[in-house]
Amino acid sequence: MEAQGNLLKMKTSLVNGEVDYQLKLNDELINMNQLIGKSITLDYQHQINCIACGKKTSKSFSQGFCYNCFQTAPETEECVLKPEMCRAHLGEARDMAFAQSHCLIPHYVYLAVASGIKVGITRETQIPTRWIDQGAWKAVIVAKVPNRHIAGVVEVFLKDYFADKTNWRSMLKNEQARAIDIHAEKEKAIGLLPAELKQYVVNEEPVWELSYPVQTFPLKPQSLTFDKEASISGILKGIKGQYLLLDQDRVLNIRKHNGYLVKLTAE
Repeated sequence: MEAQGNLLKMKTSLVNGEVDYQLKLNDELINMNQLIGKSITLDYQHQINCIACGKKTSKSFSQGFCYNCFQTAPETEECVLKPEMCRAHLGEARDMAFAQSHCLIPHYVYLAVASGIKVGITRETQIPTRWIDQGAWKAVIVAKVPNRHIAGVVEVFLKDYFADKTNWRSMLKNEQARAIDIHAEKEKAIGLLPAELKQYVVNEEPVWELSYPVQTFPLKPQSLTFDKEASISGILKGIKGQYLLLDQDRVLNIRKHNGYLVKLTAE
């Protein structure tokens, strides 16, 4: 099998509780789960195309943008990383049409467990995609809010008590922190919220549990990048988050390489 195209983060879906991964290269959609256990090679073609405007760029910013789009595209606005700074509800945004579909829609505040428990937010259209991309194996919704700004306010408040980052190495080693009682943690989070934020709490949401297609987890993950290696090959041992897990404890973050033109071959 051989295909070539610009990388974008893998599309995901749940099939009987396990994550199914699809990698799109040009118009071809490749089922990556079917390649697990096989030898694959990704050859970087020394070209990066901006995922917003398509122009060639010598350097990728914010996972796939040229510098101009990094400065101007709505996908890279300040509220992407700091949702509490979102001003779309005040009619202020780089692109109000984009804000209408991405910021001014219901958002969820959640707790997820990968290596440990963390708080985060996501649009309602990104469940369970957001948790899959983070490599979480368990998650529960704490609150549903009407826009991104309020979600950010809730998250900032809870960040005083919960982490907001995932330890990627522990996540890839499959250190699952099974001692964490996510029901109890949700009740703790609800109890910590001030009265004006408690109105958004969702009580009857189920706990999501996710499994990933992995034969062997790395013991000491070693991150690979096309910026240092033009050709990356090995046995695909599994996929978790947006990482390809190769033999010899090597891992490749596909999302980090958005826009990179590659040729994929598999045997």
